[in-house]
Amino acid sequence: MSEAITVNAARLWSTLEEMAQIGATPAGGVTRLALSEEDRQARDRLRDWALQDGFHYEVDTLGNMFIRRPGKNPQLAPVLTGSHVDSQPLGGRYDGIYGVLAGLEALRTLNERRIETERDILLVNWTNEEGARFAPAMLASGVWTGHFTEEFALSRTDSAGVSVGAALQKIGYRGALPARAFPLHACYEVHIEQGPILEEEGIDIGVVQAAMGQRWYTVTLNGFAAHAGTTPMSNRRDAVSGFAQLALAVEQIGVRHAPDGRATVGMVQNTPNSRNVVSGRVICSVEFRHPQAAALESMEQALYLAIDALSARRLETQVERIFNYAPIAFDAGCIARVAQAADGLGYAWRPMVSGAGHDTCYLNAIAPASMIFIPCEQGISHNEAENILPAWSEKGANLLLNTLLAAALEQ
Repeated sequence: MSEAITVNAARLWSTLEEMAQIGATPAGGVTRLALSEEDRQARDRLRDWALQDGFHYEVDTLGNMFIRRPGKNPQLAPVLTGSHVDSQPLGGRYDGIYGVLAGLEALRTLNERRIETERDILLVNWTNEEGARFAPAMLASGVWTGHFTEEFALSRTDSAGVSVGAALQKIGYRGALPARAFPLHACYEVHIEQGPILEEEGIDIGVVQAAMGQRWYTVTLNGFAAHAGTTPMSNRRDAVSGFAQLALAVEQIGVRHAPDGRATVGMVQNTPNSRNVVSGRVICSVEFRHPQAAALESMEQALYLAIDALSARRLETQVERIFNYAPIAFDAGCIARVAQAADGLGYAWRPMVSGAGHDTCYLNAIAPASMIFIPCEQGISHNEAENILPAWSEKGANLLLNTLLAAALEQ
């Protein structure tokens, strides 16, 4: 490759705008939960675009969609890119889907320029990356890379008791291709930063070199439901009061592990959730993130101590760790390709660590991988106000295109 090539930026932006209408919310975001009707519509749109452009298309047993642009030597391991089309409830219109559609635009550009690569290039849409409907997150890429069993994934249920397996069947995306990894030459995912650094520093691109480890927990606090007017304070086993103590303890765990630590209680369910009944049960989530494994272990031990302290409130407690992956370092060769392509395009870039989890974090365990970040306004993500500029979209797609091409030309 003698010089950098560029995508059709207007076409890319048009596909982003069109896809954002599927599951659109009044405030400008999207709600496109995994394996919902909206997810089905988005998948169908992606499939139709791919088939119209003449690409090969397959779906595996977890609903992962693979779109292939053949190279000259199909016996060589392919280059893979992609992300996800599912969203958070009341989420943003660029999280995940930008990486899928930037990948589609890269394949379209290679076709239009009649550029022949040595290796196939694969575009993938991973099922249930967000974990908003079915926990844990990155579920299908986790199965594909051997972190979870297919049986575990298919049995996961949403708040209504619907399983992943049933939801896949309902929307028609339980494919025949086995959901297990095959050899890959290199993997790249382009994504919005979901943080404020690139915009604040006026930098075009983040070259992601590592990702934080994460641990997720489900905590159950069992008290005793009682009449709010007749039960003396000394007689109460109030699960909400215990939850309040726990939530503040989790916050302090994060503070003690600053600046890199993150500690969050993001979900809570109170039973019976009546204004004149002392709470009998609270189920909540706890999440820790840190780039160092030892720190994550320390945070977990602090959580257990905080939960043990609730025995003074006569609460019965249960803790289940439902998600755990270690901090990772991305492949040096993949990082070097991204940096070289960014230099060739004249883009300002900086190394970064991802605070969010991504499917590529799992892929990194089985193949060389890295990520590319573009700015997002004020770092807002998982929110209807999430936004990017067309110029940022274009630069990220240009960088992805040239990085994929460099890898796919290698014999």
